[in-house]
Amino acid sequence: MPSSTPSSSSDATPLGERDIDELQTLLDRVPAPLEPLDVSMLDGFLCGVLLQPQLVPASQWLPHLTDADGRTLPASFDATRLHALALRRHVELNNAIGGRQWFDPWVFEMAPADDEDSDEPHETAAVYAWVAGFATAQEFFPGLMRLDAGALTAPLALLYRHLDPDDLEDADELIEEIESLEPPADLSAAVEELVRATLLLADVARPRPEAGRPHRAPSRGPTRRPRGR
Repeated sequence: MPSSTPSSSSDATPLGERDIDELQTLLDRVPAPLEPLDVSMLDGFLCGVLLQPQLVPASQWLPHLTDADGRTLPASFDATRLHALALRRHVELNNAIGGRQWFDPWVFEMAPADDEDSDEPHETAAVYAWVAGFATAQEFFPGLMRLDAGALTAPLALLYRHLDPDDLEDADELIEEIESLEPPADLSAAVEELVRATLLLADVARPRPEAGRPHRAPSRGPTRRPRGR
């Protein structure tokens, strides 16, 4: 199985808070009508890319950062710095996922919703963008979803529990698994589940040499990109 390791020439220096803020500023400058990801969605997207069983070249996933549908940037927009920051995060996440090590998802505390009638858990609102980014990666790069459906169900449930059930068409087993889960105790627990689910999915899509290869099965999961909020 080909490695998902980025080019060895990529900068592996982890991004700090200033780098993340700069990346968000650069994404905010992407001109309309393009629809760039925000940094939290970008982070989930990169994890979704890195969990593919076959290496996804940067030339294929980079366009989706500056437009969810992958539309081409205008020639006047210089994305060099934006891409460099994203590639650094890609390397950082790849190292963590490949080594089955903890990483800090880019999930940010949110102010309580103004809508008093909203019954959406605070934890779900905070991690939604990250999970939506992950699901967007599966829409364009579906290799993970074609692996062993039974092995995918439990870790996917930890992620997709934060999506609208209407985005989970034709996924009865996944919905059943989601309904069996207890809600996360707090945001820290929800973030921990993101990491745990990612590493469990890596065991399926990127097994270590001593692990067996997953069996092929029909795809599952969201059939369309989650609706924006």
